Amino acid sequence: MTDSTAQAENTEAKTDAPEAQAADPVAEAKREAAEFKDKLLRTLAEMENLRRRTEREVTDARVYGIASFARDVLAVADNMHRALEAIGPELREQGDAKVKVLIEGVELTERELLKSLEKNGVRKFSPQGEKFDPNVHQAVYEVPDADVPPGHVAQVVQAGYMIGERVLRPAMVGVAKAAPKPSANDNPPN
Repeated sequence: MTDSTAQAENTEAKTDAPEAQAADPVAEAKREAAEFKDKLLRTLAEMENLRRRTEREVTDARVYGIASFARDVLAVADNMHRALEAIGPELREQGDAKVKVLIEGVELTERELLKSLEKNGVRKFSPQGEKFDPNVHQAVYEVPDADVPPGHVAQVVQAGYMIGERVLRPAMVGVAKAAPKPSANDNPPN
């Protein structure tokens, strides 16, 4: 290749460059517009997701914000219930008027406490006879019980509480297990 051929090619390249540069601003503007549109759409989607997340967090805070306080109040409700259970039927019937008034006052206080908890979204549940669910029940022991199918709640030691759809405190339960089958060795010979 000679110097004149190289110069001719350089001249052609220089003349082609202004045409490419003239087309470039339009293509560049279209590319930038597409980038900005993409950024805008992503930002709008992100803002919508943020709005939804914030709404959900505000709702959760409104519903579950009292969970810690309610958990503390449950101890009071349990003590009221235990106090009422400790009073035998004889004392309820044979006690003097002052004792009967005291018992009625404790019963009324327990009902009002439970009503206040329910008003704030906390509800009591007693799963007697239900199938054992580790999400809402806490197994304390197993008990052989022919009347209740195995894997079901045979006894409720302590009632559970829900706040909204969440477990505030699981119910403490005794779970039925299959009664042992008598073996051939267990039967005495006749």
